[in-house]
Amino acid sequence: MRASNKTLLKIAGLILLVILVIIFLVRYATKAHSPEDISFYEGEELKMEVFYNRPSKKGRRIFGDLVPYNEVWRTGANEATTFTTNYDIMVDGSLLKAGKYTLWTVPMEESWKVIFNSKMYPWGIDMEKKAYREAEFDVLVLEVPVKILNEELEQFSIYFEERNDFVFLNIAWDRTKVSLPIKMMKEVSKTLLSPTN
Repeated sequence: MRASNKTLLKIAGLILLVILVIIFLVRYATKAHSPEDISFYEGEELKMEVFYNRPSKKGRRIFGDLVPYNEVWRTGANEATTFTTNYDIMVDGSLLKAGKYTLWTVPMEESWKVIFNSKMYPWGIDMEKKAYREAEFDVLVLEVPVKILNEELEQFSIYFEERNDFVFLNIAWDRTKVSLPIKMMKEVSKTLLSPTN
């Protein structure tokens, strides 16, 4: 009886090891095609970071096909994209508290919904290839217009740029770009309190 229990334990251990190796190989393969990247913004006080994975176009039609319209997208590949801010900020005029969020989008032809969600998820999609995002954890949902790029962008990109006293969070791929204007809450308060001329 003991020998058969040991055999069963060995078989279970071997199966577990095989499963772990398969998971590792699948993750390695997906990372090879969609490498991870981190975008940083660092001002005097404000620090923001986006962790995401960067798939490539490879001749495919992206929005409305590979990434369907009107469905929640993990905003990249592999893990859910995350956005971190060390300071309360105003994103397109709406308050987002300091913290770490998962960043989701709903691409549409004329505009996108951009969603900051307070929950962290084990991966970007579930077994049915649907986004892991749970709507009850959404803390901010914004709708921003689409901008058409003059040149095609091969690799999915998220990046920050400073312009007109704002920091813009840009999400771009193929010939599509959306931008979110961000201001540190402290700067907004100073502007509201300063006397007008």
